[in-house]
Amino acid sequence: NAAVRMVLKKALQHDGLARGLHEGARAIEKGQAQLCILAEDTDSPDYKKLIEALCAEQNVNLISVPTKLQLGEMAGLCRIDAEGKAQK
Repeated sequence: NAAVRMVLKKALQHDGLARGLHEGARAIEKGQAQLCILAEDTDSPDYKKLIEALCAEQNVNLISVPTKLQLGEMAGLCRIDAEGKAQK
């Protein structure tokens, strides 16, 4: 988990992070993606099937994380308050 956080943080710093279904699918299709991280509790099972199929087709490594909130925190989609807790 800590390693995934570090990879996402470095990718975010170097502008190499595609966030969201649309950006992620586009990066995978273009062959720009090397790693895909998917939340297990996605809103629609169709999203999960689409990303899994694209990753398999393009030979992109796929990692699953338990919750979409945890993935959002790791990808920098939240603010950190003074106490160090994630806020929307």
